[in-house]
Amino acid sequence: MFRSVHTVYTGLNKLQHLNCNVQNMLTIGCVGQIRCRSNKHYKPEFKKLRSQKVLKVELPDYENEKLDSEDYSPERLRTRYKEKGIQPTRPWIERTTFINNTGSIIEPYVPPEGDGKISPISTAGAKQKIELLKKKKETWQAIRKIRQNEEEFELYPEFITKAQDIYLKAHTTMVNKDKQNLLQYVTEKAYVEMLHNIDNKTLRWSFIKSIEPPRVVHARVTDIITQDNLFAQLTVRFHTKQTLSVFDRFGRLIFGSDVVAKDVLEYVVFEKHIVNQYGMWRIHGKIIPDWMPPKEPATVTNILNIEAETETALEAQPDEAKSKIVLPDA
Repeated sequence: MFRSVHTVYTGLNKLQHLNCNVQNMLTIGCVGQIRCRSNKHYKPEFKKLRSQKVLKVELPDYENEKLDSEDYSPERLRTRYKEKGIQPTRPWIERTTFINNTGSIIEPYVPPEGDGKISPISTAGAKQKIELLKKKKETWQAIRKIRQNEEEFELYPEFITKAQDIYLKAHTTMVNKDKQNLLQYVTEKAYVEMLHNIDNKTLRWSFIKSIEPPRVVHARVTDIITQDNLFAQLTVRFHTKQTLSVFDRFGRLIFGSDVVAKDVLEYVVFEKHIVNQYGMWRIHGKIIPDWMPPKEPATVTNILNIEAETETALEAQPDEAKSKIVLPDA
């Protein structure tokens, strides 16, 4: 009897303890629910960024490549390029080119002989004026074409003032050997000509005054490759007084003078890409007439050959043995 009562009491205690544990588990589950999944990240706000880290790699299909290598028909290649969204390659290579200036002077102006010396009142001067009037037609047609592209273009005084300013700045930049800024005032053709043979030399140039006001004597407009690609060239006559002196690397004067000023008559060609919005007037070259006398050549300095001069001096000395006077025996 006692043993059966004890068994019932023990069973009741176990059942009560089990009920307490179940109640505690239900209470904890209601307060804070915890879900644990192995395939979900613990920070879901960065889900999009994590997905972007994964790159889908397309594995090569060797069978199709083998078929393509065996069959090079245009239809097969066209189908393959369309599937992959690839534009077909061209058999030639095209590169963009930009023509910044012309390579020469268009219909160069022929200066009249004796210009700057013959008075316009004389017979020769009157003949020169008549010849210039005959050539004015093409010049004014070119100026009219320039004004079609530049409505605000005026020869006097805007262009002439600008041309003289470019002329002075270009020569000053050349004397200072500022190669980087020189291209702002001269074209690529004139750049090579102005910097030719000035290395290891010192230049001194100064502009004193204008003997005659500069004027436009020639104008031409030409097209390159297409009819819309227009270049304009204006020839300006400068009659000025200048000084120029050139020194070699040892500081010796080889040409010109710092003191003596000379009258200089020049025909400078200015060029502009008139269809270009950012085109500039720049010096393109100078016209040297055939009747102009040649310039004086510059004296060239060389290193002396000391050994050859020493040998020459020794050979010129008289021989002592030959110079002795031998007296006959008495």
